[in-house]
Amino acid sequence: MKGKFICHSDFALQRPVNVLGKGLKNANSEEKYQNRHVLFRKKFALEKFSTAKTRITADDYFKLYINGKFVTMGPPPGYPQRYYYMEKDVSEFLSEGENVLAAHCYYQGLVNHVWISADMRQMFWMELEVDGEVVMVSDESFKCSVHSGYTAIGKFGYDTAFSERYDSSAREVGFERIDFDDGYWGFVSIYKNADYKLIKSPIAPLNIYFAEPIVCEKRENGVTFLDFGQEMTGYLYAEAKGKKGDKIILRAAEELNADGSIRFDTRCNCRYEEEWILFGENDELRQYDYKAFRYAEIVVPEGARIEKIGMTVRHYPFVRRKYNSVENADLKKVLELCENTIEYGVQEAYLDCMTREKGQYSGDLAVSGRAHVVLKGDTSLIKKSLKDFCESTCVCKGMLAVTSSTRNQEIADYSLLFPALVAWVYSVDGDADFVRYCEPYATGIYEYFKKYEGADGLIGGVKDKWNLVDWPENLRDGYDFPLTEPVGDGEHNVLNAFYIGFIQSLSEIYEICGKSAIDVGGYKRSFIDAFYSVETGLFCDSRSKTHSAVHSNVLPLLFGIGTDDEKLKSRIIDFIYKKKLTSMGVYMSYFALAALVINGQKDKAQELATDKGAWLNMISEGATTTFEAWGKDQKWNTSLFHLRATAPVIVFNDLTRIY
Repeated sequence: MKGKFICHSDFALQRPVNVLGKGLKNANSEEKYQNRHVLFRKKFALEKFSTAKTRITADDYFKLYINGKFVTMGPPPGYPQRYYYMEKDVSEFLSEGENVLAAHCYYQGLVNHVWISADMRQMFWMELEVDGEVVMVSDESFKCSVHSGYTAIGKFGYDTAFSERYDSSAREVGFERIDFDDGYWGFVSIYKNADYKLIKSPIAPLNIYFAEPIVCEKRENGVTFLDFGQEMTGYLYAEAKGKKGDKIILRAAEELNADGSIRFDTRCNCRYEEEWILFGENDELRQYDYKAFRYAEIVVPEGARIEKIGMTVRHYPFVRRKYNSVENADLKKVLELCENTIEYGVQEAYLDCMTREKGQYSGDLAVSGRAHVVLKGDTSLIKKSLKDFCESTCVCKGMLAVTSSTRNQEIADYSLLFPALVAWVYSVDGDADFVRYCEPYATGIYEYFKKYEGADGLIGGVKDKWNLVDWPENLRDGYDFPLTEPVGDGEHNVLNAFYIGFIQSLSEIYEICGKSAIDVGGYKRSFIDAFYSVETGLFCDSRSKTHSAVHSNVLPLLFGIGTDDEKLKSRIIDFIYKKKLTSMGVYMSYFALAALVINGQKDKAQELATDKGAWLNMISEGATTTFEAWGKDQKWNTSLFHLRATAPVIVFNDLTRIY
C-alpha cells in the first residue's frame, strides 16, 4: 500500500493513548481536541480512463466527496490492529481533466460505545486506482483545514455524541466543490506514530438516501412540524433563505408529547435540540453525526423560510421480504415490526440502539445478527462483527461485551454466547475457515471461565464481569441472587446454564475443526444437583432453592439440561407458558421462544409472541421499530429503537436453525 497516514498538524506528533486495557480509567481527550472536524482536499488531473476505484479510511470517520458530489462514508469501526479501509468504484464521479477529491473527517475524542476514540489517533488515508494503476495517494501534497462551521453545544447519551451548531457562514462551507478557494489552507502533516494494520472491509457501504416527510405542517411561532411516518436513522437536511446570523432551531424525537409537540428531550437520555446559523444566501444544512428519530420540528425566525426539508437516511443495504404466507394477522404485524427495526437500524455494525449508546453489544448481536442474516441471507456483516469481538480479547481473554469502542465493558453472560453464534453462522453458510478463525478465541473464553470452576464444575464468583441475567432489572421475575457489581458470592443458575450451553457449542466448533468434543455430562449433573428442587419440580435460581424464576428454567429447556425427563420438560414448558414473555425482558424472550420451538412447542411460542403484553403492546404504543422493553415506561430510559427485540424473525422462519 502506497498511501500515507496524513493528519492535521495538531495530531502529527501525538502518541496514541492506551484506551484499551482491563481496569483502565479511561478519560476523554483534552477539550481542545474534541469534536474536531478536519477537512482534506486535493486537485488532480486525469486523462481519458475507463474505470476508477478508491481505497479509503479515516480515524474516527470520513465523508468523501468527488467533484462536489457525495460518494460514501465510513469506515466500519475497528481496532488499530485490525482497522478497516473501504473500496469503492468512483468511475461515475470522475471526469477527464481537472478533478477534486475532498474528505470531511471527524475525531470525536470521547470515551463511549461508538468508536475507539479519545486515543489521539487522527488520520486520513486513501489510494486512487485508475485502470489498474495507482495514480494518487494520501501524502504531503494534500491540503488541510479545520472546519470552523461545527460547534458543540452539549452532549447526549453516555457521552455518545455532541449536539451540533452548524454555521453556514463558515469559510469552509463548500470545501467539496472544485471551484472552492483553498488558498488559505495549509498542507497536511504525516501522522508519525501511526500503528494501524489496515484490513479491507468485508461489508457493503451504507445505503444513504433522501426521505421526504409524510407530514409537513406549519404551526405557531415559526414551528414547522415533520413526521417521517417511521422511525429511521440519519439526520435532518434542509435548504433555507434568511438574513445573515438568523438562527434556526432543529429538534428531533422518537415520540410526541400529549399536546402534539415533539418530545425532543427523549426518554432515552438524548436531548435532540441543535442549531443552524444562516449565512443569508441559499443555505444548506449539513449535519454530520446521526441519530434515530421519526418526528422533527424546525423553528424558523421571522423573515426566514425553509425551501426544502427532509431526512438523510442511512442504514446497511436491505431488501424487504413479504409475509403473505403468515396466516396469523397479529404475528404478521410482529414480524413486520421486527423487519422495520432491522432494515432501518443495522449500520456498519449491529448496534443496540442508534440513540443512547450506538454500541455493538454481543448480547444484542446474538439476536439482531441472527435476525439480519435470516432476513437478508448474507453473513458478511455478522462475521465481520464476530471477528471484531475476537479482537476485543486483547483487553480480556474472556472477551468484551461491546466492540469496537473505548467502553471496555464486560458482561459474563454475553461472552458465553460467542461459540453458539459462530456455530449458527456455520450452519447458514458452511464456512469452516471462519470457524477455524474463531476457535482459538472461543477456547480462550473457556480458559478464562475455567478458573472460576469449583470442584463440581459449576462457576461462581465471576466478579470481573457483570452477571446480567436479564435487563431491565424489574423484568428478572424476582431472580433470587445478588446481581450486584461485583456479583455476590456463590453459584447461580443462569450463568451456569449459559456455561453449559457455551461448552456444548464449543464442542460443536471443535468437531468442525477436527478436535475432540468436551464431555458436558458432568456439568449437567452438577447443575441438576445444585439447582433442581424436588419439592417444586423446577429449577431454582441458586443453591438455596428458595425461588424459581422463569429465567432459571428457560435455559435448561434450551440446552437440554435434565429435560430427557419428559415430566420435567412438560413442567418447564407449562411454567414458561403460564409466566408469559412479560415476566422477562426482550433479551431473554429470544431464548424462551427458541427453547419452546426446539422442543416442539411452536404453537405455544406463537401464542406468547402475539400476547397483547409483548410486541403487540409496543405496536399499541405507536412503535414502528421494536422497543428496549415491552412498554415505554418499563425502564427509566427506554430506547424506542432497539435491535435486540427482533427474535420473532429468527424463531418463526424455516430458513435456518433457531439457536
